[in-house]
Amino acid sequence: MSLKDHPAGQMLADPDRPSFPLNAWYAAAWDVDVKQALFARTICNKKVVLYRRKDGKVAALEDACWHRLVPLSLGRLENDQVICGYHGLTYNAQGRCTHMPSQETINPSACVRAYPVIEKHRFVWLWMGDPALADPALVPDLHWNDDPHWAGDGKTIHVKCDYRLVLDNLMDLTHETFVHGSSIGDRAVAEAPFQTTYGDKTATVTRWMKDIVPPPFWAGQLGKPGKVDRWQIINFEAPCTIAIDVGVAPAGTGAPEGDRSQGVNGFVLNSVTPETETTCHYFWAFARNYRLGEQRITHQLREGVAGIFYEDEIVLEAQQRAINENPGRVFYNINIDSGALWARRLIDRMVDAERPKRQIAAQ
Repeated sequence: MSLKDHPAGQMLADPDRPSFPLNAWYAAAWDVDVKQALFARTICNKKVVLYRRKDGKVAALEDACWHRLVPLSLGRLENDQVICGYHGLTYNAQGRCTHMPSQETINPSACVRAYPVIEKHRFVWLWMGDPALADPALVPDLHWNDDPHWAGDGKTIHVKCDYRLVLDNLMDLTHETFVHGSSIGDRAVAEAPFQTTYGDKTATVTRWMKDIVPPPFWAGQLGKPGKVDRWQIINFEAPCTIAIDVGVAPAGTGAPEGDRSQGVNGFVLNSVTPETETTCHYFWAFARNYRLGEQRITHQLREGVAGIFYEDEIVLEAQQRAINENPGRVFYNINIDSGALWARRLIDRMVDAERPKRQIAAQ
């Protein structure tokens, strides 16, 4: 794929095109975050209240009472039903009103939207669009997060920027050289050749850095002296999920040819959920396939990666502020942007496919 396939500049925002599709599974929370209590979250500009039922399953309802639109999350949970904190209307996990104050007959239209929910790979996923299209097989593959052959953990970051800026950041890791120079970045990341490929819903950026001095983070993980062969294979799945295959092995031991047995391998797992047009929930984890039984390493890696991502957060929020201050400006594209451009193109295709139904729904 050549950059000539894309325009040299692109508008930062197209007011005629929504920035995210609705017919997709979005990470709403880590599974441990949702308990037998009301948990409010905004996803794709929609306010949702989640809770765990007594049978362990998660329910997700529109966070607005049918009666006067007061957020249900301000109420309370009782016997798997949500009681509005304003007038006491009560809703079951399917969103149907089961009680109204001072009357025996319940208005048959009294209900709130219930969203399809799936728990998988340690995340709670919501389908924000047409529930008839909510296919469990479409949940993004982040199996490393609960695979017994891998160990890891992660966190959630609330980032005050368009979710696509986070995706741009992850699809082009040359920024490591300049943003993360004290940990994972070095000059080799910015100078090494890379290859971008794509499919109907995926885009992949592959970069190998051969016979280099490892950056501090990877030198510590490998625990062996000498130069290394380092890899970064960025796998994007539209609209919002990126799994990055990363690692190092002693130079010349066969990693580029497929033998990683003498190295260390990790996966940086990322799912970025739009909250609004300019804010997002960034779920990430780092999983490794070495020293699996050492919880201390898991904790150290989680906190270390959190520090690295905080550096990204500073840059991305500054970028969003600059975008807000410069309406009508464009992004200019260079070769390193090819992965991000394909990710955005695939997102736009999903959005455009939904446009007719969105227009009808808005009428």
